[in-house]
Amino acid sequence: MKPMKHIRVEREAGVGVLTIARREFHNSFDVETAQDFRSAAMQLARDRDVRAVLIRGEGGVFCSGADLKYVRDGGDAGELGYLQPGSHRPDEGHGEVFKQILEYVHSAISEIRRAPKPFIAAVDGPAAAGGFGIAMSCDLVIASERSWFEWAFAKTGLTGAESSTFFLPRLLGLRKALEFVLMNPRLSAQEALEWGLINRVVPDASIDSAAAAMARQLSEAPTAAVGIAKSLLNRASGMERLDSHLDAELDELVRIADGSNFSEGLKAFFEKRRARFESD
Repeated sequence: MKPMKHIRVEREAGVGVLTIARREFHNSFDVETAQDFRSAAMQLARDRDVRAVLIRGEGGVFCSGADLKYVRDGGDAGELGYLQPGSHRPDEGHGEVFKQILEYVHSAISEIRRAPKPFIAAVDGPAAAGGFGIAMSCDLVIASERSWFEWAFAKTGLTGAESSTFFLPRLLGLRKALEFVLMNPRLSAQEALEWGLINRVVPDASIDSAAAAMARQLSEAPTAAVGIAKSLLNRASGMERLDSHLDAELDELVRIADGSNFSEGLKAFFEKRRARFESD
């Protein structure tokens, strides 16, 4: 197995820790990092010696989702070869690049939800777009005071992915979920707690120790019973529809990413200005 460049996996006393370590790119995903994220999530989800899993980001950033610079530049031709070798042209749109990144990330999210053990998101700093979706897909979320949460997709003309449109109405109810998506507020950690998106807020300096303590406590719980309880709660909340919803999120985002509004949104993002979207 090839070494992972931007994903670290550690195991200690029944706790697995998955760290996204691509801080210079705000812990975002290119294809290689997305592949490794799926591989690491799968390993930890299926390792019977791991009884609880922490997902964290390196350097005061949780995750910002897909790497928009990588998307803008057309990805890597070698990494995109599985689609239709030689067929990808960056000037034809950005959907194919998103497709490969998100297929791996969506597969990891599916593993997280099916795993017969708890996954905890330890959020320190921003959790935006796909990073927000990954945090919401975990069973529990603990955040530092300096953390913030933002849906963010609409800023670049996108439709949502990484499970965000699946979990928001289940966590917030439809009316509040619509407010979060349509108005796109940037929530502080305390506001996210008040909205019901996360479970706990701790001082910045305590995030690693508090998350580790939570994971240790869960690793000492009766694993089989916890796994069954998680499965029953998943069933009660309609989690069997997650995979088909992830497919729909991917299809819609790929379609919209090939349009002119995303091109404008992407340009505006890098020019640090407000996008000027047109009616589709």
